[in-house]
Amino acid sequence: MAVRGIRGATTADADTQTAVIEATTEMLQSISSDNRLDPADIAGVWFTTTRDLTAEFPAVAARRMGWTDVPLLCGHEMEVPPSNPRSVPRCIRVLVLVNTKRAASDIRFVYLRGASGLRSRL
Repeated sequence: MAVRGIRGATTADADTQTAVIEATTEMLQSISSDNRLDPADIAGVWFTTTRDLTAEFPAVAARRMGWTDVPLLCGHEMEVPPSNPRSVPRCIRVLVLVNTKRAASDIRFVYLRGASGLRSRL
């Protein structure tokens, strides 16, 4: 069994508790569904937000989804000038580490809302 990383990103409509939790929940549900995740297989989750999101920890959404035994960590992204095409305001990013027998090519990353174009900007 390998540990695979699943990336995702989304944006919150505003810097409020409700908006952060809503956007994060939508992203995690999509990652879970697209990758057929069982929370028991999740080794850990690292969330980051841009510095304009401070109202709530994205990890709260994971806990509310029942990921109670999963190690979670939140931090801020490095500051990148707004002129950079990968600079997305009110952005929540995630790296979900999963124990799986699936090949890396079978993992599906999820980019939603204002972050939907991030993968194409690399």
